[in-house]
Amino acid sequence: MSIPTDECSRGGEGSIKKYMHQYFVYIMSSLSGVLYVGFTADLRKRVFEHKNDIAEGFTKKYKCHALVYYEAGDSFDGVLSREKQIKKWRREKKIWLIEKMNPNWQDLTETLGI
Repeated sequence: MSIPTDECSRGGEGSIKKYMHQYFVYIMSSLSGVLYVGFTADLRKRVFEHKNDIAEGFTKKYKCHALVYYEAGDSFDGVLSREKQIKKWRREKKIWLIEKMNPNWQDLTETLGI
């Protein structure tokens, strides 16, 4: 079950402070093969933003609109560390990771319902 972000914390004595949440590391690709590695707590929203050039930055400049890889975890620190690890990899290793999950480099956004 996914809990909307605005419900992730509540104040007051005896209330729930934090829900379990899922975090994602993902790779977006452009038609020319430029790769972008990112981290988010809301994969659907973030991919929508990339696809529609909503946010200024690297993915808008290089038109990284295809989600070609993602993985999930429930630890903020663990998934953030994984993103940093992948960002340090050479391009060849990132391609290996993508092709292990997505050998045809399909845009995986349909699997997310975007």
